[in-house]
Amino acid sequence: MPTMLGKIIFTLTSLLLLAAQFGEAFIVSVDAHNEECFFENVEGGTKFGVTFEVIDGGFLDVDIKITGPDNIVLHESEKESSGKYTFAAPAKGIYTICFNNERSSMTPKLVMFSIDVGETPQRAPGAPGEEEAGHTKLEDMIRELSGTLTSVKHEQEYMHVRDKIHRSVNESTNSRVVLWSTFEALVLVLMTVGQVYYLKRFFEVKRVV
Repeated sequence: MPTMLGKIIFTLTSLLLLAAQFGEAFIVSVDAHNEECFFENVEGGTKFGVTFEVIDGGFLDVDIKITGPDNIVLHESEKESSGKYTFAAPAKGIYTICFNNERSSMTPKLVMFSIDVGETPQRAPGAPGEEEAGHTKLEDMIRELSGTLTSVKHEQEYMHVRDKIHRSVNESTNSRVVLWSTFEALVLVLMTVGQVYYLKRFFEVKRVV
């Protein structure tokens, strides 16, 4: 029993470390008329996912294409601001994630993304015993919990980025409104002074010398 408990604790710790390792997000700048691709080696049957968010540049959109071994297209879309895609790798090989900004004429795009790769499914050869079957089922439950925790972390990162984007847009809009209001006030004051001066000159009595 102590040995079984030790295995459970070791498995849980390892999976949590894996979740922390694969839960990191990256930020890349995709220049205009350019494409940035990233590669991940995935075992067959492994669950992996891609989450991305365009956080700066132009209309906050980018093209994304995900391909598997032998150039099999798993997903392809255009002018996306954000997305979350999850697949079960159909075969072992190199999977490619490309962010394309060729539609932009001059504006680079800043993209935050993460690639989450689950643990390769493993089954002991032969018919497992009752204790081994229970241990395997517990490992599967822990893996599922680890994946859920990673998803929650990514959702929090996504909401944090969205909050920063909306805050930046609101501050920019507020600054423009203040500047425009100040400009309108100055124009109104100048027009008022000009009208008063014109009316004063119009009604001024000219003396003939």
